[in-house]
Amino acid sequence: MAWIFSLSVECGADEKNVNKFAEYFESREWLLSNDIKCRCHTDTFQDIEQNWWCRVYPKNISEVGIDSPESAYAMTELGILFYQTLRSSPPFRYALVGVEVDEFRTYSELIEDLPNLSLPGLVIAKELSPILETSPLFRLFGPSYIWQPYQGEVYNPLIASPDLSNKLKELLAI
Repeated sequence: MAWIFSLSVECGADEKNVNKFAEYFESREWLLSNDIKCRCHTDTFQDIEQNWWCRVYPKNISEVGIDSPESAYAMTELGILFYQTLRSSPPFRYALVGVEVDEFRTYSELIEDLPNLSLPGLVIAKELSPILETSPLFRLFGPSYIWQPYQGEVYNPLIASPDLSNKLKELLAI
């Protein structure tokens, strides 16, 4: 199973919005500090509430999740580039960068969870919840958006290594 690192963006019910968003990111390229060239690809799809999503992802970044400190660094650098580009993108309702963040919340789930939600990197349109503008968790992201600042990707050897994970399970079984 692939663990895809991506920017996932919910664009609402109008398919034209998601198509504009996907076109904006498709084939965009960056050169990371480790000399890896990242070219964006996009997929669009609808969720169970019939809202449109765009997933933006590079093909040459790990598809097994964060399996080393180097992959965490590269994904964090790419995440920052995603967020920088998102600031001038076509309109969207909410977005998040990370591993396996596709459809991380439907619109109704997001609205229901917002008062207690802590998702570093979450960007939401101000119009979705004006009350959050005063929340200490959220900061201004742009004229029409607020966000919980991105904290980067983290390498966790207990998740990345089945061997270490099994050793810990043996220790906990005592």
